[in-house]
Amino acid sequence: MAIDEQHEARKEVRTKSVKQRAAATKRFLDISEIRDGVVVMKDGTLRRVLMVSSINFFLKGVDEQDAIIAAYVQFLNALESPVQFVIQSRKLNVDPYLRMLDEKAEEHTTGLMKDQTKEYREFITYLIDMQDIMERRYFVVVPYNPLTNKQKGFFKRFSELWAPGATIKLKEKEFQKRKYDLDLLTQRISGGLYQMGLEIKQLDTQDLIELYYDTYNPDVAATEHLEDVNKIQIDG
Repeated sequence: MAIDEQHEARKEVRTKSVKQRAAATKRFLDISEIRDGVVVMKDGTLRRVLMVSSINFFLKGVDEQDAIIAAYVQFLNALESPVQFVIQSRKLNVDPYLRMLDEKAEEHTTGLMKDQTKEYREFITYLIDMQDIMERRYFVVVPYNPLTNKQKGFFKRFSELWAPGATIKLKEKEFQKRKYDLDLLTQRISGGLYQMGLEIKQLDTQDLIELYYDTYNPDVAATEHLEDVNKIQIDG
């Protein structure tokens, strides 16, 4: 009985320590919560994040380059509110690829194919060790601020600006209104990006949590990956 009590006491201390660290970290973040694929900031504004493909501009023909430039100019002129362009560079993580090669090597029945797969794996490992191969991802952050919504009166917009993030948590209807306006804005921006020949993916809740987790914890994220957000249980 005494051993069980000690175990429960240590478990309670560890749980309290984790919650304290999480609370201390949250104080320095501008994010209030992430829900329905939307980042809710502490000041009540919202964010959508789009992952965008890249274009090898200099491999395009002259006519294609002119068309891309014209589409980009049109995109900028059509903007009604600020957007943020983010380029994230990370050292390429090839561990999943190396594990796949190990599995393939074990599946081969002939010694020659197995040896060639292992040699190829050693070559990839050597190449990564010799130089840092970077992976770049491109994002467009679409913000929504009630103060910039021209369809509402000035005093209404001004009062909404001062609504804290907690108010949005309590008032689902208000959150859905802001989310609706943000979605309309995101659709217009996505259309402008699509005209430039870019591929676009709107990040959902799981993608956003992983993105911010990797951004704020680059060293830890390389070794400790997040579980599916739907499988995480949070004690209230």
